[in-house]
Amino acid sequence: MSPPTEAQWEYAARAGSREARYGRIEDIAWYKDNSGDRPKGVGEKTPNAWKLYDMLGNAWEWTADWYGETYYQAKESRDPQGPPRGTYRGLRGGAWFVSRESIRVSVRGSNPPEDRHLTFGFRCAGD
Repeated sequence: MSPPTEAQWEYAARAGSREARYGRIEDIAWYKDNSGDRPKGVGEKTPNAWKLYDMLGNAWEWTADWYGETYYQAKESRDPQGPPRGTYRGLRGGAWFVSRESIRVSVRGSNPPEDRHLTFGFRCAGD
């Protein structure tokens, strides 16, 4: 198992929705205004339509893709791939310390893959 690609992560987070969030932010995510300045346990908020918890907020989630500034300009409309190499890996979902405006399915972050921080987590994806 490995982390999902950015496209796989976004597909799973949206769970069929085209909205910026899959529910009311207070119901689905820990972020700056409601986290008490610390991460929370998994599964304490409402899951998305596919029963996936914590897709938004609480911890940034690593993706398998190298980060590319022009990711949303890719020619592929289905399952676009990140660059073949890079310095940073993509992060998705936001975290407990970010503003409510940054808690959206489309928000992207990046860091070198060797970085470790209490705001980073991961989600495994299988075939």
